[in-house]
Amino acid sequence: MARYTGSVCRLCRRENQKLFLKGDRCFTEKCSFERRGYPPGQHGQGRIKFSEYGLQLREKQKIKRIYGLLEGQFRGLFEKASHMKGITGNHLVSMLERRLDNVVYRSGFANSRSEARQLVRHGHFHINGKLVNIPSYLIDKGDMVEVKESSRSTARIGGALESVKRREIPQWLELDTNAFKARVRDLPVRDDVTAQMNERMVVELYSK
Repeated sequence: MARYTGSVCRLCRRENQKLFLKGDRCFTEKCSFERRGYPPGQHGQGRIKFSEYGLQLREKQKIKRIYGLLEGQFRGLFEKASHMKGITGNHLVSMLERRLDNVVYRSGFANSRSEARQLVRHGHFHINGKLVNIPSYLIDKGDMVEVKESSRSTARIGGALESVKRREIPQWLELDTNAFKARVRDLPVRDDVTAQMNERMVVELYSK
């Protein structure tokens, strides 16, 4: 599957916001956004004026980049959210948060969502006792996400758990670091998402 392989620091600069795509590095002075907090390119430091469509497009691109999704995947989640009762934007954000790769990251088992996606694909996690290696798998209330017994000595997982204090574990997750388990206490709602995003703009963009 196609995947962005360029510098992720350029993505943060492009969106004029820290997207925390490189794990611990984003919390240090080495963070590129801290040193050059303006868009990349020849005209990055100039004044950029966006139209209404441009603002909506940038917001969509930002949310896609935060969660590491391609256009087809993102549009598919939007279509599902638009057929659900209630506020489409809230359902979209909830489903993005419920993706297994995001849950692994938010639980502290990985330093970034891209690292979490790779760990899931390599079969390091069980859900309710069964191996699941699909990053887009949507977890449900009551599910137990657990590091596979043979993977608990993996340096990347252990290192991520040691630095988990840098990030706040959301209230809808209950982490047991000793047992390498995270229980989904409840489904995430919009207020549980701390990243700066305006999903209403995405709904307006796709509704045109």
